[in-house]
Amino acid sequence: MRSWVHTLLMCFSLWAGEGFAVIETYEFSSPDLAARYHRLSQELRCPKCQNQNIADSNAPIARDLRVVLHDQLEQGASDEEILAFMVARYGEFVRYRPSVDRQTIWLWVAPLGLMCMGVMALAWHFRNRQTASPAPLTAAEQAQLEKLLKEPRA
Repeated sequence: MRSWVHTLLMCFSLWAGEGFAVIETYEFSSPDLAARYHRLSQELRCPKCQNQNIADSNAPIARDLRVVLHDQLEQGASDEEILAFMVARYGEFVRYRPSVDRQTIWLWVAPLGLMCMGVMALAWHFRNRQTASPAPLTAAEQAQLEKLLKEPRA
């Protein structure tokens, strides 16, 4: 009886918690604008949360950014103009995929450079491993090895 009551209370608390989630709906003048809104809201990072995009974040600033994004789309701004506005206001950090310029070039080049260095290190390691062969056994070592191999195991 007691476990049944606990299970019921747990289910009720999980169900009641869903009422606190905010679901925002925006009316768009065309389906194309709605698709652009969803694509851009996935690309823009929440300045407060830092590891969530504005579509998934419940932070007040993310809600404000979603409203600004909706308003700019309805006013006819292009994706580039919207991204430029957000970058001018919050910095390049607000984009998950920053543009390539002299400040962010290392973000784009470093992974490729590190991967090339790793491949070269592996090639060097395996090349040296194949060319290095052990010195041949001396006659005394060969005799000792044969003696050990002929002994019965206990």
